[in-house]
Amino acid sequence: MNVALGGTFDPIHDGHRALFERAFELGDVTVGLTSDDLAPKTRHDQRHVRPFSERQSALADELAALATDLEREWEVRELTEPTGIATEPQFDTLVVSPETETGGRRINEIREERGHDPLEIEVVPHVRAADGDIISSTRIVEGEIDEHGNLTPNRTGRQNIS
Repeated sequence: MNVALGGTFDPIHDGHRALFERAFELGDVTVGLTSDDLAPKTRHDQRHVRPFSERQSALADELAALATDLEREWEVRELTEPTGIATEPQFDTLVVSPETETGGRRINEIREERGHDPLEIEVVPHVRAADGDIISSTRIVEGEIDEHGNLTPNRTGRQNIS
């Protein structure tokens, strides 16, 4: 099975890892990573996003470890539009988070217009932080939590994330 997912992944956290793990359980994985131009357009907040090359390197490290464990193939491709790679005919499944499920349905509409079969949409639940709220890159960047959802009241934000 060919599985697609996409995002900005800056910084990568346990919520993202849940998406990656589910994708690799299903098949070989292609991750669309937002380009430097697209990344700020997909954000609901006005925060700094690291350059594509830095995000790609961190993502490759995460994916390589998972792929080896599950004996799967993977690749990272640059996304220049929000619907990205998932409108291409070779994919069978799209892995999404609850807030991107609507985008997945839009991708299936585009696929239908192009004469492609719809994707199975696999919704992976949010991973919760220690305070019960969701783990998000924004919360990490703002210094509220770390990548695992632990509260970090003494951090001041992005400058402390490596």
